Amino acid sequence: VQLQASGGGLVQAGDSLRISCGASGDIFSSWHMGWFRQAPGKEREFVAAIRWRSNKKYYADSVKGRFTISRDGYKNTVDLQMNSLKTEDTAVYYCAANSISGPFGDYDYWGQGTQVTVSS
Repeated sequence: VQLQASGGGLVQAGDSLRISCGASGDIFSSWHMGWFRQAPGKEREFVAAIRWRSNKKYYADSVKGRFTISRDGYKNTVDLQMNSLKTEDTAVYYCAANSISGPFGDYDYWGQGTQVTVSS
């Protein structure tokens, strides 16, 4: 599976932004698709995940209520709608696929990342 993230950009605090991840190859029903982010000087952190078959969603506490993950089974895409953005949301956002373990386990496929910058 190859993953391609897109849609990042520069926005102001309080704005919204939607980033998308396109997948080429088969995504199986048991897989989880996730979004992670890495800010400068910080470790990569989990943002959100969705189980492909059930559409069950998982969020980090820091984004709960502001971000929404969704998937389109026909287009093989996973989107992250980000509302009420804060400067601390600034990071490179990566999409990933987990074929074996749960939503918080090890992800084995990764996209190249898209930069999201939130200015004050």
